Amino acid sequence: MHYLSRDEAREIDRRAIEEFHVPGIVLMENAGRNAAEILRHLGVAGPVHLCCGKGNNGGDGFVIARHLHNHDIDAVIHIFFDPTTLKGDASTNFQIVRAAHLPIRKWHPQFDGDAFLHELSGADWIVDALFGTGFRGRLASPYDRVVDLINQSGQRILAVDVPSGVDCDTGQPEGNAVHAQHTVTFVAAKKGFADPASKQWTGQVHVVDIGAPKEAYQV
Repeated sequence: MHYLSRDEAREIDRRAIEEFHVPGIVLMENAGRNAAEILRHLGVAGPVHLCCGKGNNGGDGFVIARHLHNHDIDAVIHIFFDPTTLKGDASTNFQIVRAAHLPIRKWHPQFDGDAFLHELSGADWIVDALFGTGFRGRLASPYDRVVDLINQSGQRILAVDVPSGVDCDTGQPEGNAVHAQHTVTFVAAKKGFADPASKQWTGQVHVVDIGAPKEAYQV
């Protein structure tokens, strides 16, 4: 199996956009749609609760929510930041799900952990779309608490690209991290996944395409 480091994954995205003229929003659309298909293949009745960050990982989560919604699967989006701070493709996809009136739970500026855990108690699946390959270090507040409560929920968890809190290159967290049963990762498995110990966070890894020409992958 081929593994990508954080820098290699970033370089593939750059080449796809700058050299092969694939808009970033197309890459995000393909990533999210294919992740939603993996979730449907695994068996999902809904509701699916999607915990989304403010970067591209969260943008993937918004796309996943839309495709689940299009297949009549209830999708509930949770955000932990001021949505006006979203930028780029993630902002565009947030505007789409908001215009489509998907339920959005806003846990900002105050995070109520008890209320959040109560919401998760009704989930068929939880999607972790908080942080992706760019994450380093320890989860800051409130995300450290969010991750603890996701793990405590007892529900099935699907992580997007990399379980939040896990370092892409080492496969290990410095603090707490999501313990997923399944991880959908893009283009190739990540470097840290080569360490068998990473499986306690990733669970089963599914690799999906994002639609860039294969020449962009020659990093």
